[in-house]
Amino acid sequence: MFTFVQFRISTQNINHIIDDWYSVTSEQHGEPSGADSHPHRAQRSSSGHSKISRAVLGGGLTINTLPDNVTRVVEDSGKYYTWRTFGPKDQRTEELWVDMSDESSGQVRVHGILSNSYKQAVKVALSFDFPFYGHYLRQITIATGGFIFTGDITHRMLTATQYIAPLMANFDPSYSRESAVQYLDNGEVFVVQWERVRLSGKESEGAFTFQASLYKTGTIAFSYRDMPLSLDGIGSAEHPVKVGLSDAFMVMQPSPPSPDAQRRTIYEYHRVEMDSTNITSFSAIEFTPLPTCLEHASCELCLSSIQTTGCSWCNVLQRCSNGMDRHRQEWLDYACSEESKNETCEDYSRGDGSNGSSTSAEMEDVSSLSPLPKGGDDVRTDSSTKSVGWTNTGVIAGIAAVLVLLLALILVALCINYHPTAAAPLHFIQRRKDYWPSLKFQKQHPGYTEVEGGHEKESIVEACPC
Repeated sequence: MFTFVQFRISTQNINHIIDDWYSVTSEQHGEPSGADSHPHRAQRSSSGHSKISRAVLGGGLTINTLPDNVTRVVEDSGKYYTWRTFGPKDQRTEELWVDMSDESSGQVRVHGILSNSYKQAVKVALSFDFPFYGHYLRQITIATGGFIFTGDITHRMLTATQYIAPLMANFDPSYSRESAVQYLDNGEVFVVQWERVRLSGKESEGAFTFQASLYKTGTIAFSYRDMPLSLDGIGSAEHPVKVGLSDAFMVMQPSPPSPDAQRRTIYEYHRVEMDSTNITSFSAIEFTPLPTCLEHASCELCLSSIQTTGCSWCNVLQRCSNGMDRHRQEWLDYACSEESKNETCEDYSRGDGSNGSSTSAEMEDVSSLSPLPKGGDDVRTDSSTKSVGWTNTGVIAGIAAVLVLLLALILVALCINYHPTAAAPLHFIQRRKDYWPSLKFQKQHPGYTEVEGGHEKESIVEACPC
């Protein structure tokens, strides 16, 4: 049983959620790779909030936060991930931390925009396919607020769902010159590190340093170095505070004011929320992905695998799913739930085979039938049948005569080509227009014309008088 959370924006709560909106830019707008010199810090408005565009309200995307920015566990059954937490004394904690100053880890990029902005997010391409809830991602969005957005549809309410959050909070990297948001990608792991970032409004409490590592295998690691406050002490009045994973799907639904209009609605189908008491300095969390229905490429594997449960095979889409993933819209459009209720893989195989045999049988029947005359009655008299028969016979005879004539011409051409000195071929050759080389230049302009080598020699044939 799945429980869904639906997110919507309404004019009544727009002022309440405006603080959670992020500005999103593409990676190409970022600063070049290398160390960040921090030439200046981004300026904010007098109210302390970044300037935003209200155009998103007219775009048809409905999404908002939960009441009072408090997260709620939707489903935490370990269906998609298993995880383990490690404390300061665990060796695994040190193993999961990626030293960004170590050159062997890969080239590190300190992102200039993220390191100098507040409530900003930037799209970054991955060098490998990263599996997240069974979906393969090649692009993610890094936010200054301590999380990674993984959705396909970019909107300003990134904190609501579809995230990888080592520590989502109201961080402001633009406050201090020591703050930085940096990442590396060595083809095996993508690491994002929020270094010495401070909470907006609580800058004096200290700087936070933590990172999220996305491995090519699908494993996700959260590592923490400096945690001056507990999660309970951070506060979520101005920004959601979350540690965990979340994913959602989007469907198109009729809009109540206008049934003909379509409204995009995002449903969160799964969330992993971590215990805040385990998040301390020098701690870590490791998430291991579990097999999903989407990994099965055939009906047999889909319905018989013991590694996954609740999977159904949609034959028209050739896809295995439980119906709760990012392909939900297609699953509904093609009525896959109804199709898979009482069907088995054998039924699909027999259906495909019978369809193929019936189609071939129909083709044979159609080819054996004579075409009916256009217009009116299908009743034929004896005289009309005979006239049609004579017409068909004449057409066939004409085609046969043309084929015989073409065959004769081909044989004559071959004979002339292979036996040019015989009497009959020589007769035709001597009467060719281009037999005498002098004729070739009679209609040319003064001067010489280059002739392709060998062609003139083939036109001159020496033979004894017949």
